[in-house]
Amino acid sequence: MNANASQTWLHFVGVGGSGMSALAQFHAGRGGRATGSDRAFDLGENLEIREALEAAGVAIVPQDGKELTDDCSAVVLSTAVEDSIADVARAKELAIPLKHRSELLAVYVAQHQTIAVTGTSGKSTVTAMVWSILRGCEKDPRLLTGGPAAALQAEGLLGNAWSGSGPDPAFLVIEADESDGTVVNYHPWAGVVLNLGRDHKEPAEIAEMFTTFRLNCAGPLIVGEDRNLDFLRPGSVTFGFGEQADVRATGLKLGARQVEFAVDGVDFVVPQPGRYTVLNALAAIAVCRQAEVALGDMVEPLSAFAGVARRFVSVGVKNGVEVIDDFAHNPDKIVAAMGAARDRLVGTTGRVLAFFQPHGFGPTRFLRDDLVTAFTQALRQQDILWMPEIYYKGGTVTRDISSADLVQGIGVAGKEARFVVERESIAGLMAAEARSGDLIMVMGARDPSLTRFARDILQKIS
Repeated sequence: MNANASQTWLHFVGVGGSGMSALAQFHAGRGGRATGSDRAFDLGENLEIREALEAAGVAIVPQDGKELTDDCSAVVLSTAVEDSIADVARAKELAIPLKHRSELLAVYVAQHQTIAVTGTSGKSTVTAMVWSILRGCEKDPRLLTGGPAAALQAEGLLGNAWSGSGPDPAFLVIEADESDGTVVNYHPWAGVVLNLGRDHKEPAEIAEMFTTFRLNCAGPLIVGEDRNLDFLRPGSVTFGFGEQADVRATGLKLGARQVEFAVDGVDFVVPQPGRYTVLNALAAIAVCRQAEVALGDMVEPLSAFAGVARRFVSVGVKNGVEVIDDFAHNPDKIVAAMGAARDRLVGTTGRVLAFFQPHGFGPTRFLRDDLVTAFTQALRQQDILWMPEIYYKGGTVTRDISSADLVQGIGVAGKEARFVVERESIAGLMAAEARSGDLIMVMGARDPSLTRFARDILQKIS
């Protein structure tokens, strides 16, 4: 697959998805011909994403296979794309190669001086931080990620891809996903492994992938101080709070809206809350040091870091109540996000009114006990949690668990959790419960309507 040729035609199936849309924009931005289809677009849904893709040079066509001809170099798809989709059937009929999105990403990785960021939490934010530092230092980095960078969204873009403007080879910063196992397909210059928790797979299985990932890195490996990563630490560049860390934060100050710390006597301020923000910044600093960026040159880009979509983003404040939209969906992310929420309320009597929508029956079944433990740990006695039924996009799946099971377990542990089947009812209930000084946290993944739901809660507050 010649992904670099300016005349190469690639067709992206399910182009509205975060990973696929990033690749389509990147290909178009590099001068290639990019077309894409998505069933949601055919139904008149996600029109903002469609418009942004079209503005980036991606031609959107119906998902009926009729636009494909044998001039197409490859049809790019993800694991979620079924063989029954007309585009796939048409590609097979015309003998057009079918390529998994990770195969295309692997091509781009090989063509650049790539920094690949992985871990079970924080990938999108660290990827955006690294890209922001390199961009701020005029390195003209490229970007391929899952969580949209707010700085690019402010420029009217989707935010999950940037193809740069200068000649290659150049830095490319990517988010390397362990959840689908594709992290082992990439051979980057530098790798960053942030942490290892229980998420989509058992830790032992993820550890095997990270071992392969380490062997695939041509240059340095940057590793967090998570104890689950001890097997990667020898020979790696480490970051964290411990005295043995190569890149260590000192003078830590966790504020309501920013964090402050120093590295080797250089002071940093990052306009995002939470202890995890410091760890994310340390990871970015560590790998950018390996890219020969001076420590002092990183201060300004990090101080201007605008964040990532749905990563502790304030939807607004009404009558003294702030609503936060966050992507937290696994136990570690939930604990981290709730910790940042408590930091926001330090010195006040405000409560955290939390909302969490589990995604998928399989993941919820897999993480049931861990989710109960996470919320039991994160909720204070005055805080309240609401959960609707598990988010379900259709298909064949065993529906033998409910959000009610999680709520029951959290209640047994002595924390207040409420189950309401229909999500629409919860917006009004949370708005009615909120009083001045409270903070509302909306958490969940995979459902693009959650941001709209958070805005609905804000609107209903009286």
